[in-house]
Amino acid sequence: MVYSQAKVIAGGLAHIPIVIGIFYFIMTFFNKRAIEYAEANKPKKVEKKVEKPVIKAKSAAPAKVEVQKNTSDNSNIQTETPINKGVPNIEKKPMKKKHADVPVNIYRPKAPYEGTVIENYSLLKEGAIGRVNHITFDLKGSDPFLNYVEGQSIGIMPAGQDANGKPHKLRLYSIASTRHGDNFEGNTVSLCVRQLQYEKDGETINGVCSTYLCDIKPGDKVKITGPVGKEMLLPEEEDSNIVMLATGTGIAPMRAYLRRMFEATEKEKNKWNFKGKAWLFMGAPKSANLLYEEDLQRYLSDYPDNFKYTKAISREQQNTKGGRMYIQDRVLESANELFNMIEDEKTHIYLCGLKGMEPGIDEAMTKAAQEKGLNWSDLRPQLKKAGRWHVETY
Repeated sequence: MVYSQAKVIAGGLAHIPIVIGIFYFIMTFFNKRAIEYAEANKPKKVEKKVEKPVIKAKSAAPAKVEVQKNTSDNSNIQTETPINKGVPNIEKKPMKKKHADVPVNIYRPKAPYEGTVIENYSLLKEGAIGRVNHITFDLKGSDPFLNYVEGQSIGIMPAGQDANGKPHKLRLYSIASTRHGDNFEGNTVSLCVRQLQYEKDGETINGVCSTYLCDIKPGDKVKITGPVGKEMLLPEEEDSNIVMLATGTGIAPMRAYLRRMFEATEKEKNKWNFKGKAWLFMGAPKSANLLYEEDLQRYLSDYPDNFKYTKAISREQQNTKGGRMYIQDRVLESANELFNMIEDEKTHIYLCGLKGMEPGIDEAMTKAAQEKGLNWSDLRPQLKKAGRWHVETY
């Protein structure tokens, strides 16, 4: 039978609905099966059982560990030390407490306070090396008032511009006065500043900010920021023991601590009466470079049961090996007494001065700890965690 082209096309079009229907049926069938499969294989929720932690009781007998003494002659001496010797007091102490109501950044670089210089005088005696000045600023005109506490720092923005025509960057200096100021009226702040000098290509270079501060005169205006810092604050407990390790102008915060502890007027003004022991290790190149010496000797005389003062004068004293006497040598000499204090959970240690002093102090503390059968590398982070190890170096 022969069909015309028109009939063939018409027949084909007539079957299209049938094909669409079959295709729809197949898609519906497989979609349904896919949904059923997914539901059947959905992961079931499993309720986790929460078990109460089992607290294991500590053994009554302390465990022992081996501590290798780090001796300079590489003798590899082994010694057994109870792990809890000198450490339990630190571990039992809670994390360091946050100091309340400590002022921070009352004045910032974009809006500093312009304080007036009240006095600026040298702290050195004849024959001393370098230049170190005590500088006091008036704070009465600050609004909001620039208050601070012992152990904080302020920023100084030196006048002038750098080689690129930009304002000099501020420098931070540890505050050398108590919150009541040198005049005990609560409206001044003082700094202890050493002029930075160094040689470069045969030329003597003077530090920008330190020279600026040593040169300013009473009546000059100086841009001040801050205060800043919570690392070097004194503990609140009156019966705390304070060990201070300082070189040069690192004595600045220590001076503030000692004035707060021992100045009669400060003791009257404060609701804080120091009853512990304070021990200052002070390093200087020459006796003429010792700072605030008259005050320190007065504290020794007035409070012999509460204050101890140990000096390391490198160019005038010798250590046990015949070399120059540095602060770390004094630490080693006093190892037993010093670590008896450190084992007391009421003792805080403060380190301030040039950053270069840290390795020497760390080595001395390591050896001093060994004299007591302790491991300083373990002990130091525990002191830090307990808020009893305070470092500010520059």
